[in-house]
Amino acid sequence: MIGVIADDVTGATDAALAFRRTGMRCGVYFGTPHPSDVQSGLDVVVIALKSRTIPAREAVAQSLGAAQTLQAIGARQLFFKYCSTFDSTANGNIGPVLDALVDLLQVDAVVTTPATPEHGRTTFNGYLFVNNELLAESSMRNHPLTPMRDSSLTRLMNAQSTGSSVVVDHDVVRRGSEAIRSAVDGTRHAARYLFPDAATEEDLLSIAQAVLDEPLVAGAAGLAGAIGRAHGSRDAAARARVSESAPTGRAVVLAGSCSRRTLEQIDRMLHAERPAHRLDAFESDDPERLAQGALDWYDALPTGPAPLIYSSLAPAALRKVQDAIGVERSAEIFEGAFAHIARGLRERGVTRFVAAGGETSGSLVAALGIRGGVVGLEAARGVPWIHTDRNLDVLLKSGNFGEPDLLVAASDGSS
Repeated sequence: MIGVIADDVTGATDAALAFRRTGMRCGVYFGTPHPSDVQSGLDVVVIALKSRTIPAREAVAQSLGAAQTLQAIGARQLFFKYCSTFDSTANGNIGPVLDALVDLLQVDAVVTTPATPEHGRTTFNGYLFVNNELLAESSMRNHPLTPMRDSSLTRLMNAQSTGSSVVVDHDVVRRGSEAIRSAVDGTRHAARYLFPDAATEEDLLSIAQAVLDEPLVAGAAGLAGAIGRAHGSRDAAARARVSESAPTGRAVVLAGSCSRRTLEQIDRMLHAERPAHRLDAFESDDPERLAQGALDWYDALPTGPAPLIYSSLAPAALRKVQDAIGVERSAEIFEGAFAHIARGLRERGVTRFVAAGGETSGSLVAALGIRGGVVGLEAARGVPWIHTDRNLDVLLKSGNFGEPDLLVAASDGSS
């Protein structure tokens, strides 16, 4: 069994889906469960934390707790899942968490890559590209919480970890898993973190085949899916199958991501004339007051298409809010408001939630007390429905994921 520690909620569902596609039976748990609460017979157990942007010490503590639980239920390999754009700062949290996991498992080297070619994330000569742009030249350069101003994975990791990093060149990767394994073994005592180049799915599969026996691996969903394929578990597909029909019920879209793709998806919602309400921090910096305004607006809606409640802003407008209120405070306001809104909507009979953005998704899961669920139908590449233990269906979308019409399509039906 493989145990996955994900640093945010949408990353967890992305990783779970990557494994599920290969026929592996996957369970997702929001926060670290008690070992007795984990369903038996799973091939993969994914623990979704909300540790990407919290203080490094807290992220380390939460991740170690998750790792120890996964060890207790028999995980043979641990996989630390981070974002395919390596979202972090010079203080962490990718480096500090991996340093702690290395110490816990007493390993001397970790193979890791954020490469996910299907989403346009590739690496070459140790540099990360996003849709053929260097990371530092992509829209991630201006991310409100984790602005990525360097494209070198080794420099990024060295700035936030205690171990040194090296690149496994693409020439080695192209020679296959044995060559990769030899390169890893040859540098175990010279470097702690090894970043193999990966430009294609074939590259990822070779990397996965080289690390099947490693106790600790790290990366994005691309490597997770490749490990699933390398295990050759396609014969388990029938056992992994869940309901393939899209969920029904009263739906609402909650969007907090300010990514380019989410903004485009919001525009499609507005163009479709969906009812929409924007949370405005200039109107009030009290999360409860903002939430109550949104719920009052919802209560006045006639029966009709699923509505949108959002805080997402274009870069210039976002900067005005952050300059006036502060980055951390504005995030706290919106996350708190979404938590109150989610609880209020649940009390009003909403059973289908579509959330855009990792922080928004985390607020939703925590507010509704969702502990875990089964990975269901894939609404978009990397975006599955989760059938939860609270008789709710949730779609937790990473900010940059999904086609432009995803929010419209996923929320089809009455409100």
